[in-house]
Amino acid sequence: MAPAIAPVQTSPDFPRETTVVVIGAGIVGLTAALTLAERGIPVVVLEKGRVAGEQSSRNLGWCRKMGRSAPDVPMAVAADQLWAEMPQRVGVDVGYRQAGIMYLARTEAEMEMHRGWMKSVSDLSLDSKLLSASEIDGLVPGGRGQWAGGIFTASDGRAEPTLAPSAIANAAARLGVKIVENCAVRTLSRSAGRVTGVVTERGEIRCSEVLLAAGLWSRKFLANLGISLPTLPLVSSVMRTAPMDGPTEIAVGGPDFSFRKRSDGGYTVTQRGALGAPLLLDHLLIGMRYLHMLRHQRSLLRIHLGKDFLEDIKMPRRWGPRSVSPFERIRTMDPKADEEINAEAIRNLVAAWPIFKDMVVQDVWAGMMDITPDSLPAIGRIDRIPGFTIATGFSGHGFGTGPAAGQLAADLVTNAPPILDPAPYRLERFS
Repeated sequence: MAPAIAPVQTSPDFPRETTVVVIGAGIVGLTAALTLAERGIPVVVLEKGRVAGEQSSRNLGWCRKMGRSAPDVPMAVAADQLWAEMPQRVGVDVGYRQAGIMYLARTEAEMEMHRGWMKSVSDLSLDSKLLSASEIDGLVPGGRGQWAGGIFTASDGRAEPTLAPSAIANAAARLGVKIVENCAVRTLSRSAGRVTGVVTERGEIRCSEVLLAAGLWSRKFLANLGISLPTLPLVSSVMRTAPMDGPTEIAVGGPDFSFRKRSDGGYTVTQRGALGAPLLLDHLLIGMRYLHMLRHQRSLLRIHLGKDFLEDIKMPRRWGPRSVSPFERIRTMDPKADEEINAEAIRNLVAAWPIFKDMVVQDVWAGMMDITPDSLPAIGRIDRIPGFTIATGFSGHGFGTGPAAGQLAADLVTNAPPILDPAPYRLERFS
């Protein structure tokens, strides 16, 4: 099951020509399209399924600097300002609230990890601070957990994944962006090596620039062009509660649960210490790149081998412009929520904050994330294909930085001064 998203104004027409084609109607691609349209540049957004049908509407909605690696913090800082400006920019409330985010630690070892992160970003002027157990009780009353301490960033916040991408899409459409759903892009058209358009299942669209913002599908699209992007999938299971009184407006991440207030009055709840890890052929092909991550995060992973592997084996790895692509075979990646993981989340949350014992779960879903070996995205021009730019691999935390990432991608597409230094995100770092 997928969360219900706000309606989007899409185009009934199939344009034959434009200046920029954006592949993928998630928050990054949509923000890039809006930015380009604000600059007077014609744009067509092509989505194989529905706007924001995958991870852009299924994530937790956290907009955080806390916990990000130091090279990624400037993007999160830039996104804060863009989120604050978003209601005026798109004309509706997207649920953005700068209410703060807190991480909890049960042990001194976990606290030491927070202290290490604080040291790694000490020169970045963040407002993050370490908390004692009593300070946690003061900020989030009613708890029964035995905490060694925590870390809190008051300037972090949240927005609504079921509202924000749709609002951005509608604002872009009002500026002339054509958004076409159920239209998969099979490959690029090129002349003398340079992009001249895209080939879709409905025909060709001529253009001079293409931005690939296709999330977990980007690896397959790029591989068909002979370009390697290392990403592996992880699955997060999520619950939405009915409206209820809760302990705080602060989003709280414990070692094995998380909760954050929603604009509809309920809470979004997860088991923060457990992610589904379906084994696929790519684990055999590029799994060695992730050994360092496995050493540190093995306890988080619920590894399983099942029908996902068999379905993946059947999926074509190469195809031509006249062939049915994987993007037409699976319009929306809709993994099943893990009932066991969600049950753990409820038990752990209720043990820590008993007020949640009477919560009513109204909806469950899961989202599949594309994880890079260093958990940083790949954003940049592809030098070997002039006119081709990518913005993908956001590793499960792209919603919060989506507005800044989309603007950075638009800057690179148009050779404008970038909103921030794109160097940490170069695809070439993986080679």
